[in-house]
Amino acid sequence: MSRIGKTPVAIPDGVTTTIDGQKVSAKGPKGELSFVLNDHVLVKMEEGSVVIGPRDDSKISHSMWGMSRTMVSNIVTGVKDGFEKKLEINGVGYRAAMQGSDLKLALGFSHDVVFKVPEGVSIACPKPTEVVVSGIDKQKVGQAAANIRSYRPPEPYKGKGVKYADETIFRKEGKKK
Repeated sequence: MSRIGKTPVAIPDGVTTTIDGQKVSAKGPKGELSFVLNDHVLVKMEEGSVVIGPRDDSKISHSMWGMSRTMVSNIVTGVKDGFEKKLEINGVGYRAAMQGSDLKLALGFSHDVVFKVPEGVSIACPKPTEVVVSGIDKQKVGQAAANIRSYRPPEPYKGKGVKYADETIFRKEGKKK
């Protein structure tokens, strides 16, 4: 029994949700998103919320149940509030700045790294050492943030690199005499 799947997805005010077969669409103040559910789950509207259940008692149905409920919840949250990931840049001379619609990163290489901002994602640099990735699609926001972090992941000795704002870096002790 899926604990996540059992809870219905509440539809907040300002968001309209439609179900067309296995396709769930949500439209809100931030935009519109849709997701096609797997054929192993059933979806229906009940009293202002979306209820998802397994089609039968097979293992694959139960596996898809919680994931499908989470995906529907993410599209409803995305069109209502949106998603945001904050990145911090640590290191001497490491900085970020917007250059037109691209993100320009100085990360200690002999050249600057230019990150092309994907469609559906917006990037802001409130400070030279801070990058905020936001958008309505949780997967696109997370992937863009992971791509930026992959240019220079934080190292364990001094903590230099690009890290998530809520990430803790396991620090190692350096050489001893």
